[in-house]
Amino acid sequence: MNANIKTIPPALLYGGLLIALALLFFASLSAGKVWVPWDVWFAAGDDPRASIIIDLRLPRTLLGIAVGVALGTSGAALQGYTRNPLADPAVLGVSSMAAFGAVMTLYVSFYMSSATAAPWLMPAGAMIGAVVGVGVLLMLSGGAASILTFVLAGMILNMVSSAGVALALNLAPTPWAVNEIINWLLGSLADRSIGEVRMAVPFIALGCVLLFTTSRALDALTLGDEGARSLGIDVNRTRLVLALGVGLAAGASVAVTGMIGFVGLVTPHLLRPWVGARPGALLVPSALAGAVIVLAADIVVRLTPSPAELKLGVAMAAVGGPFFLALLIKLRRRTA
Repeated sequence: MNANIKTIPPALLYGGLLIALALLFFASLSAGKVWVPWDVWFAAGDDPRASIIIDLRLPRTLLGIAVGVALGTSGAALQGYTRNPLADPAVLGVSSMAAFGAVMTLYVSFYMSSATAAPWLMPAGAMIGAVVGVGVLLMLSGGAASILTFVLAGMILNMVSSAGVALALNLAPTPWAVNEIINWLLGSLADRSIGEVRMAVPFIALGCVLLFTTSRALDALTLGDEGARSLGIDVNRTRLVLALGVGLAAGASVAVTGMIGFVGLVTPHLLRPWVGARPGALLVPSALAGAVIVLAADIVVRLTPSPAELKLGVAMAAVGGPFFLALLIKLRRRTA
C-alpha cells in the first residue's frame, strides 16, 4: 500500500456517506421548479403538493440512489479487476453496449402493438448488451492490465455500439421515434415512476451483490493472475461473476435512465485517498458515494435556471470529461 495514503476508519467513512445520503434524500424530495417545504410531508393528504413528492420526486430519488449504487460499484469493481484507473462502464463501452441493446428493443417495440410489447423488453435488452459488452471487453484485453489495451478495447465497443445506435436512428420509422431515442440516450431521472423503480432495483441489487462477492478476489488479483491462483482464487469464475454483476447493475441502470456516464470513473478516485489501495475495500464505499454523487447532480440539474431541465447525462459528461482528461495527463506524467 502506498505510504502516502492515510485511511480513515470505515465506520467514520460509512457514517459520513450515510449522513450525506440522508440529507440529499430529503433535499431531493423538496428541490425542483416547485420547492416543497418539509412540513408538507407531515401535512394532511389534501395538500396537492404532497402528490408531487409521492408521485414524482420519491420515485426519482429512489431511482437516483439505485443508479448511483450500481454505477459506483461497477466502476470500483472494473478498476479493481483490470488494475486500471481508467476503467468505467461508460469509458470502456459497457454502458454504450447496454444502450445499444435497449435501443434495439425500443426500435422493435415501435413495430409492435402495446398489447404485444412487454415492459421487461428494454431492461432485458440493456442487460444482455451490457453482459456482452463486459465479456467482449475482457476477451479483447485478455490477461493484460495495460491502460492502452483496455482503452483500445473500450474504443472498439463504443464504436460498434455507436454505429448500431446510429443505424437504428437512421432507420427509425417516424420522427417521433427518433426524438424518443435521442432524449432517452441523453440520460435523465425526470418523469420516472415507481414502476421503473420496481423494474430496475431487483436487477441492480442482484448485480451489486455479485460484485460484492468478488471483494477477496479483487484484492488477490493485485498480485496478478498467477498470484491470485496461488491463493486459491478461480480467475475464470471471477471474470464470469464480474461480467454478470456489471451487466445486471449497469444494464438495469441504462434501461431506466439512459446514458449517465463517468460516475463509475470518478467515484473510486475520490475515495481511494481515504480507503486505501485495496480494491475490495472500495466496493461498498463506492456504492454509497455513487448514490451521493448522482443524487447531488440530479438536484443541481433540477435547480439550474433554464426553460427545459438539463439532462443528467449531459451534466455528468460536463463534469466527468475534464476529470478524465486530468486523470490521463496525470498518468502520462507518472509514466514519463
